[in-house]
Amino acid sequence: MDDLYKFLRVDAWESSYVSVHNLLLHLARKSRSEGTRKLYLWYLFKFCRSVNKTPAQIVKMRRIDVEAAVQRYADSLASSTSRTYANTAISALKSFFTVNGFKRNRTLEIQSYYQPPRQRITHEYIPTKNEVYRMADSACSLRDRTIMLVLYSSGLRNSTLRAVRIKDVKGELLVGLGIIMIPIYPEMKEVDPSACKGRIPYYTFLCEEGTQALRLYLEDRKDRFGGISDAEPLFSTEHNQLPREARMKTPITGRELQIIVKQAAKRAGLQQWQLVHPHALRKTYEAVLRSQLIDGSNLDVKTQEFLMGHVLPGSQDNYYDYTKVESLRTAYSNLKFGRSVVENKFRLLRAAVTRAFEGTDIDPDELIAQYAATIRARGQN
Repeated sequence: MDDLYKFLRVDAWESSYVSVHNLLLHLARKSRSEGTRKLYLWYLFKFCRSVNKTPAQIVKMRRIDVEAAVQRYADSLASSTSRTYANTAISALKSFFTVNGFKRNRTLEIQSYYQPPRQRITHEYIPTKNEVYRMADSACSLRDRTIMLVLYSSGLRNSTLRAVRIKDVKGELLVGLGIIMIPIYPEMKEVDPSACKGRIPYYTFLCEEGTQALRLYLEDRKDRFGGISDAEPLFSTEHNQLPREARMKTPITGRELQIIVKQAAKRAGLQQWQLVHPHALRKTYEAVLRSQLIDGSNLDVKTQEFLMGHVLPGSQDNYYDYTKVESLRTAYSNLKFGRSVVENKFRLLRAAVTRAFEGTDIDPDELIAQYAATIRARGQN
C-alpha cells in the first residue's frame, strides 16, 4: 500500500498528480468512502503498472489506445481472478478517465463481463443456530468464543466488529444489563476505513449469552494485561510478535477474524468448515430476525432492516423511530437466540410477567424466583 501511495503521490484525499486529485475530489463528493478510495486507487495503480506509464501520461493517451489498454487489463483480471473484479476495475478506471476529460465524444467504450444471477466469488456455508453454538463451545479461547456469539447475535460486519471499542459497550456492561446495545457510527472508520458501511449510523444488541461471554472475556483480559482502557479495541490482536502494550491497542485484522471463524467451524465438526466466513454468521443472525418470535409473532419488518443496518426504502427511513432504544431492546429480547426451547419459553414467561406488572415496583425476576421456590416446596411436600 505504501508503494501505491508513493507512486500515485497520494496523501489522504489529495495528490500532486492533477489527474489523481480529480479522481479523489470526485470520490469525496460522492461518499468519501475510505474503502472506495483505496479500491479505486489500487486499480489505477495496477493499471498504470500494466502499461508502464504514470497517471499524468495515461490521461494524454489517445482514446482508442486507452480503450485497448483498459480492455486488456480487464481481460487479464477476468481470466486470473474473476469477472466481478474485472467489472469493478472497468468501473474504477472509467471514473478516473471520465473526470479527466474522457466524456461526451471521448467517452470510453469498454466491454464488461456477463455475470449470471446469484453468482458468487466465494462460496459460503451459513451455519445453523445450533452449529454456531457448537462453534462457540469449540473455540480455543474466551476471546474467540465471544467473537462467535457477538457475530451471531449482533449481525456486525467483519470490519465493523473490528472497529468496536471498549468505550462503546462499557456503560451498559457496568450497569449489569443482560442484553447490551452496540452502537455503530461513522467515526468507526478512524479504526477501520470499511467500518460503518455507507456511513449509516444504527445500533444493534447482543444476546444474553453473548453479553455474559463478553463480560468474562474483558475480565480475563483485564487480569492478564493489568487493566484495559476505553479507547482499546473490543477485540485486540493476540499476535505474539507485537509487544504486550501494542497488542492491547491493535484490533484483530480481517485475516485473523477469518481464521478464527474457520478454525472454530472445523473444531465444531462442520463438514464445510472451509466455507464458513464471518459474514456467514451475519446471515445466521438475519435468519433469526426473520423467524418467529418466542410468542409466535414476527418482528416488524422495519425493525428487522434497522437491526441489519439497512436504510429503509423511500421515505420510510425518515419516519422510523429508532430513538426508543428500550422498545427495540424489548423487541430484540423476544428473538430466538437461546440455545434451547426451555430457555426460549422462560424468556416468554419473563416477558409476559414484565408486561403484567409494568408500571409497578414489582421485580419480575424476583416474582418468578418466588413462584419457582413455591413450586419446589410443593413438590417436596
